[in-house]
Amino acid sequence: MSLADFTSSLDSLLVAAEKSLGLVADEAGLEELRVLYTGAKNGQLKSIQKGMGSLSSDERPAAGKKFNEVRDSVQAAIDNAAARISGGSLVGASPKSSGTKKSVPPIDPTLPGVRPRLGRLHPITQTIEDLKEIMGRLGFSATEGPEIEDTWHNFVALNIPEDHPARDPLDNFYLATAGKNASDPTALDAKLLRSQTSTVQIRAMESQKPPLRIISLGRVYRPDEADATHFPMFHQMEGLWIDTSVSMAQLKSVLRMFATSYLGGDVTIRFRPSFFPFTEPSVEVDYFWNDQWIEFGGAGMVDPNVLKAVGYDPEEMSGFAFGLGVERLCMRRYGITDIRDLFRSDVRFLRQF
Repeated sequence: MSLADFTSSLDSLLVAAEKSLGLVADEAGLEELRVLYTGAKNGQLKSIQKGMGSLSSDERPAAGKKFNEVRDSVQAAIDNAAARISGGSLVGASPKSSGTKKSVPPIDPTLPGVRPRLGRLHPITQTIEDLKEIMGRLGFSATEGPEIEDTWHNFVALNIPEDHPARDPLDNFYLATAGKNASDPTALDAKLLRSQTSTVQIRAMESQKPPLRIISLGRVYRPDEADATHFPMFHQMEGLWIDTSVSMAQLKSVLRMFATSYLGGDVTIRFRPSFFPFTEPSVEVDYFWNDQWIEFGGAGMVDPNVLKAVGYDPEEMSGFAFGLGVERLCMRRYGITDIRDLFRSDVRFLRQF
């Protein structure tokens, strides 16, 4: 078959299709013509399309373009006939315009509906919303702070000395910002991606007078090697309560009530003595899961030096602070065993939650 024969066959089919579809009077006749011209197995368009295989590679682009044009024209004629038979309105032009208009295909109410694909909240986002709700019932209000911090808020105001391992350039994401102190991580205005949400409690105390009862949730960054329980970017929930007579007993009560509210009434938690520069005394908080103890946060009474750094009088004010890992709480709630699954962007995995 030559290209001229192929094109002529398409033109003849289009003339015949438009004439017959313009005269058809009922749905049964329309269906017969639809199958005749566009049927997937024995339709005339399908038969002519098979002839493209005998064309040369240079002729096929032009033949394909012609075939698509005729196919679209035949389908438009079918749609117009369907709208005319069903009494439907035509679309494709304004009410004042004239000429051929594309039709709206008739709706078949007997066909099953198409379920819309709805997005879902990421399990970490779901966890954060749950934590806000639980801590809100315990009297804590949510606040936020910047993810790019200076050394003052990330270390100095938190009573972390210059020689502390937490300030090591290899353990933080320092930023090469412009300025004379850009390469000096000990400078108070050196910039880094915050390594903890404790920076938010400093900013909150700088701008607000006690009593203060807040939580902050957000991303933190540490150059940890990714494994089943560690990731270089993760989320923390920081809690802070400052008042005139806050005690360690209140800290333990708040964390126990939080744990039973989020993890369930059967959860077992424990407090281990620990050390953090910004709290004294300090504790580690663990929960029992899969026959092992898993750390999910650190806590303690706010160190007097931290209170002094923000202008509070440690003789009048006391308080506690805690920092909990959001990913580990999320993993415990949903039975996830590898933190990396939360950041792989695998829709098949995320649709489970």
